[in-house]
Amino acid sequence: MDKFSIHRVPLHPSIRTVQPKPINTQQSFKAHLQEASRQELKVSKHAHERIMERKIDISEQEWQVVSDKVFEAHSKGVKQPLVLMDQAALIISAKNATVITAMDRTEAKQQLFTNIDGTIVL
Repeated sequence: MDKFSIHRVPLHPSIRTVQPKPINTQQSFKAHLQEASRQELKVSKHAHERIMERKIDISEQEWQVVSDKVFEAHSKGVKQPLVLMDQAALIISAKNATVITAMDRTEAKQQLFTNIDGTIVL
């Protein structure tokens, strides 16, 4: 007969657990705020072409205000806002943080905007 051996496995194996490091809530909140403030809007290829064609000039400061307002609107449940600025109208996907299209304000006066669920007037 062949010899074989039996290894017994304990019914309650001891499992070593590693204690997680305590999270400093103050620091993690601060890190979260810094990350949130770094969020930027992307511009789709279509929107970029429209901005160039229509010679729309939006300064860095204006982009920052638009970004802040879009992320604020997104936190309140807005998915696709229309952003009205002095010189331009932008339709933005807040969910994807992407400018979908852009037009100058004179052109925007003649348009009917659909599939938006919020408006941001700057």
